[in-house]
Amino acid sequence: MRLQDYWGVGPKTSERLRETLGVERAVEAIEGADIRTLADAGLPRGRAVRILRRANGAAGMDALGTRDVHDVYDDLLTLASEYAVTDHAADRIRVLTPLERVEEREERLDDVLAAREAWAALDEASRTAVLDAFERYDEAGGTDRAAVEAALSLREAGLRGTTFAALDGVDDDALRDAAGALGYVEPDGSVAAGADEELDRLRDRLDTVRGLENGALDVLESVRSRGVRSLEEFQSAFVEYVAEESDLRRGRIEAATAADAYDEADFASTTLRTLVEELEADVEAREERVAADLRGDVEAAREDVDAALTAVSDIAFELSLGRFAAEYDLTRPALVADGVAVVGARNLTLSGDVDPVSYAVGTHGLGGGDAAPPSGDRVAVLTGANSGGKTTLLETLCQVVLLASMGLPVPAEAAEVGDFDTIVFHRRHASFNAGVLESTLKSIVPPLASGGRTLMLVDEFEAITEPGRAADLLNGLVSLTVDQEALGVYVTHLADDLSPLPDEARIDGIFAEGLTEELALRVDYQPRFGTVGKSTPEFIVSRLVANARDRAERQGFEALAAAVGEEAVQRTLSDAF
Repeated sequence: MRLQDYWGVGPKTSERLRETLGVERAVEAIEGADIRTLADAGLPRGRAVRILRRANGAAGMDALGTRDVHDVYDDLLTLASEYAVTDHAADRIRVLTPLERVEEREERLDDVLAAREAWAALDEASRTAVLDAFERYDEAGGTDRAAVEAALSLREAGLRGTTFAALDGVDDDALRDAAGALGYVEPDGSVAAGADEELDRLRDRLDTVRGLENGALDVLESVRSRGVRSLEEFQSAFVEYVAEESDLRRGRIEAATAADAYDEADFASTTLRTLVEELEADVEAREERVAADLRGDVEAAREDVDAALTAVSDIAFELSLGRFAAEYDLTRPALVADGVAVVGARNLTLSGDVDPVSYAVGTHGLGGGDAAPPSGDRVAVLTGANSGGKTTLLETLCQVVLLASMGLPVPAEAAEVGDFDTIVFHRRHASFNAGVLESTLKSIVPPLASGGRTLMLVDEFEAITEPGRAADLLNGLVSLTVDQEALGVYVTHLADDLSPLPDEARIDGIFAEGLTEELALRVDYQPRFGTVGKSTPEFIVSRLVANARDRAERQGFEALAAAVGEEAVQRTLSDAF
């Protein structure tokens, strides 16, 4: 396959990868979602991520219908990658995409939830052992030897079954033998230092004798300084000196001496040159034997080594997602054909205590007590208080649907999630002009009109055009959603201006209930189904009156209080204090 056949790989990128990696290795990196290799080749990391997402999940990426959906998707994977136990696992998480087949999602859910249980079952010492093993793996650069050593560490920690089952069948002794061999033999056949003590000794001697040869004049001076008076005495002192410096036996040095040297310098240089040649031959012969033995150890354990390499990568990936699921108490969604329903759902990007909510569009079978969401409505029009959590609810639904589409558990006590061809999420944008209106309509209408299974999550559509026309357009979107048998949640303040909605649509409301003693808005974030919510501006004005910095400012806000209902403002302030 040509490099330029991959999405995002143009002529310049293709040439860079060809020069730095070669075509075969570059294709392996792309097909294997290897961000690190592409980044090391000079690609910006963000670009490498985008290329790999498209290369390994183009159909899934096509389901993300708007930029706002992409933003939520990126936020989720960034959050999940923070729980990765290795750098490569983090990279694999960052390139996850929605899966096309429900069966694939179910299989991944099985693996991730098994990993969550495996992680939860470990005691503190075992968790530390696991994390330390993977940390050493990263520090060693994720090499084959590092993977084998990580596998041995996981086995020695006593980890067995479920997530660690891939290591159950490996031969520990074979892995230990292989670990001693892996990483020492270079592609050119040379053997790295540390593989064999005898080879290291021979190399040290060779380096020493080479040093003596390169400094032959210094050797001459050192030997002459011993008071030699003849060539014969010089030869004897020279042998003794080299033996002391190199740890070579005297007999070995004497065997290499020049018998027909015509002076001291000729004797020294010829002898040292001969010793270098002999030691080079010794090193070469030993290196060949050691390399053959090392390759034999690896080949003898090849099946176990290959199993360990795959297992360590997969365990790191699944355990990382399992830690993410455990940290946020994620649960398994029921994957259904149609509809979105959640009970006790939480937004993952909110910090602190998060109020759970229950909500649904489409048909579902979830309970939920008094807050059980209705079943059967194709569209919900969500109304209510400013800062009441309407946008957060849309984003929460988007998070749940995206996680389920990737085969990941979701932040809810219970959830049913349908199979969607396109997810459209549109946040409120504070721009009011024809260009924004046109671009928004071009973004959200084509997926809806395509006839596929579409989920629409649209926030305050009226923010991009005048309210009267926005109500008309919103009516049109609700009707089109029903006609196309899609699902939709539309947030608006224009519920009273909408024409009678189709029977398949309902109106829900979120209500503010007053101010706290700290003058924060007190909101019931759980929508009330079938009820129009109010924006309750009197609560906001009440807070402004109470927080006025001087008399003139207070009088100005009191004028607004009279406009929105002075009695309501006073009652709000009274309740707060």
